[in-house]
Amino acid sequence: MKRIIITSIFLFTFSCIPALLERDKEDLKLPDEFLNWESSEKSEKLVNQIWKEFFKESQLVELIDVAIENNQELAILEQEINISNNEVFARQGEYLPKLSLQADGGSEQKERFSTPNANSPTLFAHGGLVMSWEIDIWKKLRNATKSAYLRYLAGIEGKRYVVTNLVAEITDTYFELIALDNQLTLVENYIEVLTKVKEIVVLQREAGRTTSLAVKRFEAEVSKNLARKFDIVQRIAITENRLNFLLGRFPEKITRKSGDFLDITLPEIQKSVPVDLLENRPDIKQATLILESRKLDVEVARAKFYPSLMIDGNIGYEAFNSKHFKGTPVSLAYGLGGGIIAPLINRKAIEANYATANNLQIQALYNYEVSLLKAFTEVTNQIVKINNLNQKFEAKTKQVLNLKESVEISNILFKAGRIDYIDVLFTQRDFLEAQIEVYELKYSLLESNVGLYKALGGGWRGQKEPEGQRKTSNF
Repeated sequence: MKRIIITSIFLFTFSCIPALLERDKEDLKLPDEFLNWESSEKSEKLVNQIWKEFFKESQLVELIDVAIENNQELAILEQEINISNNEVFARQGEYLPKLSLQADGGSEQKERFSTPNANSPTLFAHGGLVMSWEIDIWKKLRNATKSAYLRYLAGIEGKRYVVTNLVAEITDTYFELIALDNQLTLVENYIEVLTKVKEIVVLQREAGRTTSLAVKRFEAEVSKNLARKFDIVQRIAITENRLNFLLGRFPEKITRKSGDFLDITLPEIQKSVPVDLLENRPDIKQATLILESRKLDVEVARAKFYPSLMIDGNIGYEAFNSKHFKGTPVSLAYGLGGGIIAPLINRKAIEANYATANNLQIQALYNYEVSLLKAFTEVTNQIVKINNLNQKFEAKTKQVLNLKESVEISNILFKAGRIDYIDVLFTQRDFLEAQIEVYELKYSLLESNVGLYKALGGGWRGQKEPEGQRKTSNF
């Protein structure tokens, strides 16, 4: 009869696990290649390089070093990784036997008719070791440990993704700062040229060869570009402050070389981008690890419907009074037992946790797919952007060369009285605008190359790995 009851309990326990609404997992198939890409053997090597090998400017490398060492956001993530590592060790301890030291004593008053000596209290004292151990027959505890370990690894990938973004943001800000420096130099030179031309116009007015209108037009142009100069100065200060913030320090002067900005080059990875390189991205690795962790969480939640096997034991010394401890074996007391615990009724909490674990698994699957789509879209956009910017930069560079010759010709003709002042003014203005656009395009081109490097998952290599990673073993 007892065997029938126990068998019925087991069948009831296993048969009452609620069904889950599952989403059929269809692997998200990426295209075989990106749009507008050309094959090359340099791509994988470049993307796998650490940023110190990718970025050659010494000042920039020093700034990235400072940021990775001092950035507060990275420091916060480092602590989160340590917390995840601690959770792994805590989970490991749950499926090992627990042993504790116990000592207690007191007195007990018996019922009047339960013993002949019921009128006087009975003293007792006990001391020894107590053991408890849940046998992990359904791998509930081990799966929970594996899940915690996968979340720990996902935290490391999350930090790498932040490092990638940080390296890219510092690089973009540094290049923007240099571009602004050059724009400021252009505006200052333009103001100086306008001032000299205005002096010639003043002499022509005094000689009766022109009117005050020409003088006023040049003075207005000077005032306009003085305002433009102060605007650029303000943008430089704000950009410097933003860069210092990324470095984790208070505002200070950023050491940089601005003169050779147009000569800065980055490896041309846009000509060699196989789709397989998306696996290099830390955010995709993170999404993959979290998805695997959520799958294990579902198994852990399902195992809570099954019976748990507990083993308890104790060994020590016991006597009705401490002065009567006689040692081994007279006062030795020990015990060993086991039991099975299975949830039968009022299992709403277990069912809710099971459903939640499944919802989180489906959510993680969607997040993984979003990561793939986002990565593919980012790389494709950067490839298209770089190709167009290269052509635009070449066309704008030719325009600057032509305008430079136009300025030289206009100055000669103006001094010879062959053209009016307005032609000189417009030619100088067009030359300035074209030069500024060249520097803006150069910055956009560098920014796009850095963006492609980031989109392919570069930038995190070279950082120190968390110390906890060396202490945690694989499962």
